[in-house]
Amino acid sequence: MTAVRPPERPRPAVPAVVSMRDLLASCAAADAVSRPPRAPEPAAGEPVENRPQAA
Repeated sequence: MTAVRPPERPRPAVPAVVSMRDLLASCAAADAVSRPPRAPEPAAGEPVENRPQAA
C-alpha cells in the first residue's frame, strides 16, 4: 500500500519583527566594522608639514 500525501499549501508570509532600536544598532555596528581604523592624532608639538592631509 502506497501512502499519498496531500499537496502542501504555501504558508503565509510572516513579517520579521525587529525593533527600530535593534535595526539602528546593527546598522551602526556594520558601519563601524566596515571602515578602516583612523590614523592616530598627531602630537601637539609636531610641525604642520608632517601632519596628514584632511580628506
